[in-house]
Amino acid sequence: MIVLVITACPAGLRGDLTKWLTEIAPGVFVGRPGARIRELIWEHTVALCKDGKALLVQSSDNEQGMEIRTHKHDWEPTDFDGLTLMVRPDRKNKSAGSTGRKTGWATARYTRKK
Repeated sequence: MIVLVITACPAGLRGDLTKWLTEIAPGVFVGRPGARIRELIWEHTVALCKDGKALLVQSSDNEQGMEIRTHKHDWEPTDFDGLTLMVRPDRKNKSAGSTGRKTGWATARYTRKK
């Protein structure tokens, strides 16, 4: 089974996807195509998506039972010791290795009432 979510894509893409999948909400498609058709649907979606976003969740034979693919999406699937989690990259601070967090003591201790 797959779930395909598209955002800000051309209306023609939605029409094409309804040939193989069922649209259960605007931009949300569900279905059970075979592996070859699933790959063709994903390639077709990425090719026609242009400035839009796409997210594909497919069933898989792993611990979670699913795999996630993204195209121009804000959230990225990241592997943490065999567990796939969605991570939103920090757009403000793009320097490598920096988490953007402040270090040291919290300033709340100064505002505490005695």
